[in-house]
Amino acid sequence: MTVATGTETAVARTGGVRALWAGNPQSVVQRGLIAARSSSWAVVLSGFFEPVFYLASMGIGLGSLIGDVQTSSGIEVPYAAFIAPALLAVSAMNGAIYDSTWNVFFKLNYGKLYEGMLATSLGPLDVALGEILYALLRGLLYATGFMIIMQILGLNLAWTAILALPAVLLIAFGFASLGMAVTSYMKTFQQMDWINFVLLPMFLFSATLYPITIYPEWVQHIIMAFPLWHGVELVRGLTTGILTPEMWWHVLYYVVMIAIGLVFTTKRLRALFLD
Repeated sequence: MTVATGTETAVARTGGVRALWAGNPQSVVQRGLIAARSSSWAVVLSGFFEPVFYLASMGIGLGSLIGDVQTSSGIEVPYAAFIAPALLAVSAMNGAIYDSTWNVFFKLNYGKLYEGMLATSLGPLDVALGEILYALLRGLLYATGFMIIMQILGLNLAWTAILALPAVLLIAFGFASLGMAVTSYMKTFQQMDWINFVLLPMFLFSATLYPITIYPEWVQHIIMAFPLWHGVELVRGLTTGILTPEMWWHVLYYVVMIAIGLVFTTKRLRALFLD
């Protein structure tokens, strides 16, 4: 139902689910794809090449000195095959985080795009889900390209590696939803620096470049709370073929992460622009 007000048409929201969801997040994704045509592809590609450089310098270069590394399951694999799935998870995280934080921050505080979107029939859940799905596309793009490189280098050690792609989508979905939720509370560029402050330690300490077993047990428990560690372990199990029942806990972790991110983002957008 709409109500005409002068030259504009305002959407009358009836409350409940209709106030949050119009079932049209694809329009937000379409808007993002159209806007991306005028973006610099150098910026997009930079997120893809970063893990590739890490793989070339550490996986291949340093790996020739290290040899085999023992996984958390006690199986030894070549060092390059050990860090490659971790870098794949990092690649998905970076792609999703970029679009769900810095892009969302600009649209929210400077472009004022969400005010215009929510003045239409779209609800805050449409906007949140649409932005997150758009971020997933970048994460999937990075992951697919990196998977091809892993296949060429012979770093996919089992046929289950193909399942790493849906796993990467799950990882990207989790980081995108939580990233957008956090960004909706930020007001200045200085606050946005905290995102990199959090991501860098996660990258270095989430068993990406060396086994988690090198740490004391109490430090291991802290690392196991990091979302990236769950993604690394999930993807590493799939690419190496070392499947364990614990992998379902990693999946559950991201399902909960996605739900929390969507709930907080939806409530925040509604509080900012509708209430």
